[in-house]
Amino acid sequence: MSEQINSDLHYIYTRTSHLVDEFNGKTILVTGGTGFIGKWILEYFLYLHRHGDIHFKVVVLTRNPDIFLMNFPQFEIEFLQFVKGDIVEFDFASLPLCNLIIHAATDADAKLNNENPLKVIETIISGTKNVFNYGVKVKAGKVLYLSSGAVYGIQPENMVGFPEDYSGGPNTLLPSSAYSEAKRLAELLCVCYQKQFNLNINIARCFAFVGPYLPLDKHFAIGNFISNGLKGVDIVIKGTGLPLRSYMYSADLVIWLLYVLLKGESGQTYNIGSEKKVTIKELAYVIIKFFPELSVKVLNTVSQTDRNQNYIPDVTKIKSELLVPDILDLNESIRRTIQYYREDE
Repeated sequence: MSEQINSDLHYIYTRTSHLVDEFNGKTILVTGGTGFIGKWILEYFLYLHRHGDIHFKVVVLTRNPDIFLMNFPQFEIEFLQFVKGDIVEFDFASLPLCNLIIHAATDADAKLNNENPLKVIETIISGTKNVFNYGVKVKAGKVLYLSSGAVYGIQPENMVGFPEDYSGGPNTLLPSSAYSEAKRLAELLCVCYQKQFNLNINIARCFAFVGPYLPLDKHFAIGNFISNGLKGVDIVIKGTGLPLRSYMYSADLVIWLLYVLLKGESGQTYNIGSEKKVTIKELAYVIIKFFPELSVKVLNTVSQTDRNQNYIPDVTKIKSELLVPDILDLNESIRRTIQYYREDE
C-alpha cells in the first residue's frame, strides 16, 4: 500500500474512532465505489476492517468490478463484496439486506455532460430512485446521498461562500446544466422519500478536493497543475486566473462525510469543502513552489467564463452543528498529493 495513503488512513481513524461502533454488525451498501470519493470510502473501510475491533460487511455496486479489482487489487478481500451492475438497470432485489447506504454513484465527467446530457440526467435520477426504493424495502437505518455544490448555480460576486439555505440554482435553459440540475432534483427526491417513507437521508454537498486518486487528466485545475509539475512542464493559465476556488484534502473529506452519515440530522444538507478561498493564479503559484525549476505563465485572455466562476462553500453549519474537526491547509494538502504521485512513479 502507498505510504501516503496509509498515513492518511491513520489520520482519518484517529479523528473518527469514536464513531466506528456505529458500523458494528452492519452491512453497508456503497454505490460509486470506484470513483475518486468512492475509492477513499473503500480505503477507509478496508483500514477499519484491519484495525477496528468491530465486524461489518460492505457491498459495492459497480459496472466493471473485474477491471477495477485488476487495477486496485488491495480491495479484493472477502468482507468487500463487489456486485456487477448498472445503477439504472440493476435488480436491487438480488442484493443482501444492507443497514446503511452511501449513494455516491454519478456521472460527473464534463465531457459526458456536454456530449450526452440526457444520460447524465437519467443516471442520476433513475439511479437515485432505484437506490432509495431499495432503502425503503430493506428499512435502511441511514442513507448518505452525495450531492454537489453545483446545485447552487452561479455564485453571486458579493457572496463569500454558498450557505446551505441559498436558493439560487443552475440555468435550466442550458444543456450544460444537466449534471447540476439533476443533482438538485435528486436532493428533492431525498426529502420526498424521507417524508413519504420515513427514509433517514442526509445530504452532503461536495465541492472541490485534492488528494491521492484525484484524476490529473480531467477538468480539475488543481489536478492539471500538479500533473504539469510532475511532468516538468510549466503551468499555463489561458485566462486571467482570477476565479476563486477552495480545496479540501481527501482524508478530511472522508472524515466530514462520516460525520454527516453518522451524526447528521435526517433530511438536512451539509456543505463539504474548504472555506479558504484561492484564485486559480494563486493556486498555480502554491503548486509551483514544489517544482522550483518551473514557472507559471498567465496569458490574461479575457473570457466571459472568467466572470462568476467562484466556487466556495460556507461551512458554518457543519462546523457548528456536527462539530467536525479542522482540516489540513492547502499547502499540506498539495504536498501530500504530490508525495503520493511521486510514490506511484
